Amino acid sequence: MNIFIETYGCQMNVADSELVSSILNDHDHNIVDDIDRADVIIFNTCSVRQHAEDRVIGRINNEMSRKQTKKQLKIGVIGCMAQRLGENLKDKNNGLDFVVGVDQYKKLPEIITNLFENPDFSSETIVNNKEVYEGLYPLHTGKFNAFVTIMRGCNNFCSYCIVPYTRGRERSRPVDAIIKEIHNVSSKGFKDVTLLGQNVNSYNYENVNFAELLRKANKIETVNRIRFVTSHPKDLSDEVIEVMANSEKVCEHLHLAMQSGDNEILKRMNRGYTAEHFYNIVQKLRQAMPQIAITTDIIAGFPGETEEQFQRTFDLMNKIKFDYAFTFKYSPRTGTKAAEYTDQVPEEIRLKRLQKLIDLQQEITLQKYQDQIGMTKKIYVEKISKKSKLEVAGKSRDFKITVFPGDKSLIGKFVKVKIVDAMGWTLRGEMI
Repeated sequence: MNIFIETYGCQMNVADSELVSSILNDHDHNIVDDIDRADVIIFNTCSVRQHAEDRVIGRINNEMSRKQTKKQLKIGVIGCMAQRLGENLKDKNNGLDFVVGVDQYKKLPEIITNLFENPDFSSETIVNNKEVYEGLYPLHTGKFNAFVTIMRGCNNFCSYCIVPYTRGRERSRPVDAIIKEIHNVSSKGFKDVTLLGQNVNSYNYENVNFAELLRKANKIETVNRIRFVTSHPKDLSDEVIEVMANSEKVCEHLHLAMQSGDNEILKRMNRGYTAEHFYNIVQKLRQAMPQIAITTDIIAGFPGETEEQFQRTFDLMNKIKFDYAFTFKYSPRTGTKAAEYTDQVPEEIRLKRLQKLIDLQQEITLQKYQDQIGMTKKIYVEKISKKSKLEVAGKSRDFKITVFPGDKSLIGKFVKVKIVDAMGWTLRGEMI
């Protein structure tokens, strides 16, 4: 059976698509990258914002026309939206054949096989807060960076976030299994490994915490670079910062979501830290690793946010000067506590505040990139540049894309490059 998987959302969804590919591949199904060859189309979905769900529903509706010319074609939905809506997805599109939640992927081969014998709609969305898919190795689609999931679920219940409701309670994978998987991907040529979890800083398996897991991963000789996402500020310990600074392979890059610079808003968000605590963490990180790149997420127009509270966020953002910030206007998410707040900020104000954050970050990011002109950096070359076949592109340890003259023989290699220019969110260099 030829199966095409289309993925939406975060790195966790990408990793889950690779996991599902492996499960299906082990049952003699063939994963294809051409939707026209598919006997089964699977949409791996995101629920973090309503827009994400609407986009997927639009895509599903567009692809339903294929069933008119290919009568046996099956179309299904997996991932967070499947977990959240379950059988109700059938009401949005009665052409759907199956819906499978995030803890039931092992049942996919059986579900798909049965559909071709019994075409009745199938739904499997039971939550299993112990499922970590142990013993299964993802079928990695990338060539250079491999995602290794170290934990699943989330216990934080930020008031704006749907994730704990779609991915269940937090559970950590066994240490030995994670280390074995890192060995496995590195033996296949992956030199850059990213450890994944909704909150990696709270990883704990039989008294092995995240800092100790990083120490163990750092000892794996065949891996060159180790990254991790996502980090929650309330759980980022001094020990983790120390391990990052002293581990040769752990990269000097951290994504740390600030969300707001106002303590009252942070409390309403149920974030578990203050603006002062967040700033203190940033200071510790930069003291331990002066060259560290710190990126973040920030929400504009959270319910009840006054102009003064927004200004505190703006000011803290300007004070910290992140390398990059993913900025969003608050979007009510049905099922979350914040969606029930009665003091929603008007849309036009949310958009205005969002634009102010975007404009500020563009200035900061450009300056951050320009500050690297003249530096020599080691680049992991990943591909031919999109704009010129005479140039290649890759990432530095601080996760900045660098383009420089070269050919495909450099792909997959580490190259020393002198930075000569900064354009937009890209560095330009010359190979040394």
